[in-house]
Amino acid sequence: MLKKTTIALGVAMSIGLAFGASAKTVIKIGHGAAEAFHMHRALLKFEELVEAGSNNEIDVQIFPSSQMGPDREMIEGVQTGVLEMAIPPSSFFAGWDPAFAVIELPYMYASKDIAFSVLDGEAGNGMLARVENQGLVGLGWLELGVRNVTNNVRPVATPEDLEGVKLRTMKVPAHVATFETLGANPTPMNFGEVYSALQQGVIDGQENPLAIITSQRFYEVQKYLSTTGHVFAVYMPVISKPFFDGLSKDHQQLIKSSMAAARAYQAALVASEDAAQLEEIRAAGVEVLELTAAQRQAFADKTESVRLQYREEVGADDFDAWVSAVAAASGN
Repeated sequence: MLKKTTIALGVAMSIGLAFGASAKTVIKIGHGAAEAFHMHRALLKFEELVEAGSNNEIDVQIFPSSQMGPDREMIEGVQTGVLEMAIPPSSFFAGWDPAFAVIELPYMYASKDIAFSVLDGEAGNGMLARVENQGLVGLGWLELGVRNVTNNVRPVATPEDLEGVKLRTMKVPAHVATFETLGANPTPMNFGEVYSALQQGVIDGQENPLAIITSQRFYEVQKYLSTTGHVFAVYMPVISKPFFDGLSKDHQQLIKSSMAAARAYQAALVASEDAAQLEEIRAAGVEVLELTAAQRQAFADKTESVRLQYREEVGADDFDAWVSAVAAASGN
């Protein structure tokens, strides 16, 4: 009788332990960048803060390098509850809500500081609120970076130099329209396919921030880089609204504060690494052309029609409100 009781107790304890392990709240996060990229390292900081702040009641699991699929699929995964969180570029949300296209229009901001001033203000908070209609909660902004052009055809100093260059872009209509206007042959492609497409000559070039060009080692398969600075891009971390609403208020606040701290950590990484990345690209044998403000202005002037076209696409009220916020942040 004692033996049976002991066995029963052991089974009950095993079940209890198993239940305890599975009862832990798991947050799976998907993103498309490499582990060396500053955004991934910022997420490691987020993981550390959330797990410590919850006394390990929350287990954060990060899946980089498109392990959970391309960006749009990851957003859909969060909407359907397959994934708790995703970190896509903000521009992907324009597929559900055209207003999001305004964030990454070409030459929208004179500096990164101006861009973040708008994103952290009333205009940016309004954008975060809009994704609740999509079953998501926006947790703020992480830097993707200032996008620059690389290619294997010729140095790019003027818009005319892009003529006929087959250039990979994100699957973002505003980005495609920008490079069509500049005379290139934009070729939308999933991020995970870019290196091999460059290597095999399927495309001539691509456009990304320096940190992505280095972390993905695109410099191994590219001859020229120009600091066109045509788009300042951000990620918009999103979490499933039903999942988030099911958390305690303390855990909700922990997630928000930890993401804010992760962004501050990322900003420090970016500030310390930008110059070194340009040198790393040069050292790999890439010819780097650092454009002057006047040279960049020629690209900005050429793409004015894209910005105006998107006023209609985004909606005049939303577009004008964003442009007004940019002007206010610029001191104009």
